[in-house]
Parts: sequence; C-alpha cells; structure tokens
Amino acid sequence: MNDFIEQLTYSLRKILEPGSGKDIVSLRMVRDIQVDAHGNVQFKLHLPGNPYEHKDALHLAIQQNFGEFAPGKSLHVHFINQMAFAESPNVVAPHIQHIVAVASGKGGVGKSTISVCLAMELKRQGYRVGLMDADLYGPSIPTMLGIQSLKPLVSQASGNPKLLPIEVQGLHVVSIGNIIEAEQAVVLRGPRLAAIIKQFFNDTEWPPLDYLIVDLPPGTGDIQLTLVQTIPLTGAVLVTTPQEVAFIDAVKAANMFQMEQIAVPILGVVENMAWFEPEDAPNKRYFIFGEGAGLRLAEKTQSSLLGQFPIKEKLRSMLDSGNAMEIRPDFLPMLEQMVNKLVQKIELRKLTHS
Repeated sequence: MNDFIEQLTYSLRKILEPGSGKDIVSLRMVRDIQVDAHGNVQFKLHLPGNPYEHKDALHLAIQQNFGEFAPGKSLHVHFINQMAFAESPNVVAPHIQHIVAVASGKGGVGKSTISVCLAMELKRQGYRVGLMDADLYGPSIPTMLGIQSLKPLVSQASGNPKLLPIEVQGLHVVSIGNIIEAEQAVVLRGPRLAAIIKQFFNDTEWPPLDYLIVDLPPGTGDIQLTLVQTIPLTGAVLVTTPQEVAFIDAVKAANMFQMEQIAVPILGVVENMAWFEPEDAPNKRYFIFGEGAGLRLAEKTQSSLLGQFPIKEKLRSMLDSGNAMEIRPDFLPMLEQMVNKLVQKIELRKLTHS
C-alpha cells in the first residue's frame, strides 16, 4: 500500500499549479491520501484561496493523470478552500520554505535584536536565510547590520521591476530603511502600509530560501493583519521582557495570531532583557524587570521558551555600531540553543501537520 501511495504521489508531481508553476505535491496541496482495499483513492486538495480560478482545470488534470496511472480505479478529490490562511498552500513564494514572523505586543522589548540574531545564527548553521524588516515606522535592522547607506537595486529581468534584496555576507535583507532617507518620517495610512508589505513579497526577487525571518512592528495593527493575509506563515516567535506590562501586551499579540480566521502557530517565546549582566562581573545577575514572564507566556500559548537574553552592554554597542554580523554563539551561548529549538519545533510541525 505504501508503494502505491508513493507511486501515486510521484505521478501527481507532474501536475503544476497554474499560478505558481510549481507541482501540487511540493506546494502541499495534496493531503490525507487514502486507498481502500480495491485500490480506489480519495484525498484532499487544499486550495490557496476562495475563490480560486484554476479549480476546474486542476480537477480535470488530476482525473486525467489518475486515469493513466491507475486505469479502472476510481478517484474522489475533496477540495478544501475554507481554512485558516496559515494552513493554505504557499503559492505566493513557494521558493521560500519557512516564513517566521517575530512579533511583540509592546515596543522597546528588543524584537529587532532577536530577529537579527535568529537570522544570523540560522545562516551560520548553513541555512539560506532572508531577513525582511516589516517594522515600517521604525526600521532599525539596516543600522544593526551597518547597511543604512545602501540602496537596493531593481531588476527588470522578468519584464516587471523587482526589488533585489541587499546581501550582507550571504544574508538577504529588505527594509524600508534602505529605501527612504535615514531621518525621513514614515507617515502612512493603513492601505499604503498594506501595499508596501505586499510589495516586499510580490515585487521582491527573493532567492530560494530555507528561512525568511520577518521583523514585525509591535502591536496588532494593519501590518500584522496584512502579513498573515498575504502569505501563509510557518509560525510566529513572540518576544517579551520579564516586565508585567510587556507580558500583558505580548498576550494580546498571541491572541491575534491564534484567532480562528488567522490561526498562525506560536513556535516559541524569547524573553529578552531577562537580567542585567555586568561586563566586569559576568557571574552576577540583576533581575531589573522581574522574572518569569517568558515562561508564563510560553505556557499560556502552549509553546516553548526558546531562550532568555541578558542585557549586555557589549551587545548593545555592537548593534548600535552596525556590527551585528560579529555576534557569535560563544558570545551569547543561548543563541545557538534558541535556533536549534526553533528548527526542531518547525521540523516537528512538518511531521505532525501533513
């Protein structure tokens, strides 16, 4: 039976989704294949949205393909087009394997720092990584990476203008901070914000990536909603400090991702500024903002505490001076552990959410 399903899956890979040009198996449109004792087949075909203009064409192609693969057998295809967006097939950017949003309920908790550290450590471990700065009002990633003076190029190769991400030692970066002037105020209403986020996906020539880390602005506004409605996210990482007011706002952000119509998985929690660690007394810890909020948030969201980051003067200095690429796991031992936990969580979801 397993051999039959494997051969059927191989046959279905010949069918391409018209919008993306990718096969329906690699897009995870084909799910829950079942075969009865007589060799008759049924499976679910998850559509990327409703309405979906290619439904009839796909159904015809699948029936023709199955008729050639298993003559005399019957096939029932159950189309699924009413689902949480996070569970729908990624036909917008199928060359990006995993898209992880880094979010917080409150500003000033170091969310961009965590986004940069995640991206850099994933790259150090050998993954192909992109970093998208979606914090349109306060884009700080160009400063941290020391690229604030660079402007992205535009490619005309496909006939349509495409923004080319800025490459920083193999890390592919897009930020509005590299498009506007450094001190220019970003004064935009909701529809324009949504348009920019869509452009960062649809009009950017992202290379094939294993991970795209998206640094969101704090809160639960237009940008967050546009993101989850533009492309299926693998999940979200929540950043909080131990302070009670940060925890309360982080819970609100978590509740947005867990709304039924959004249903973005919470992959884990990072507690930033967990304690102050003086450079001249590395064994001392001062819990300036309190303790335990990261673990409480992980328990409340039924996720995992990926790591705790201390307040370190040297780290702040490196980021302010644009030397983020110099950060290594031996400087922050919890960095490697944090990324390992995140990757394990994502791989586990792949195995349990077919």
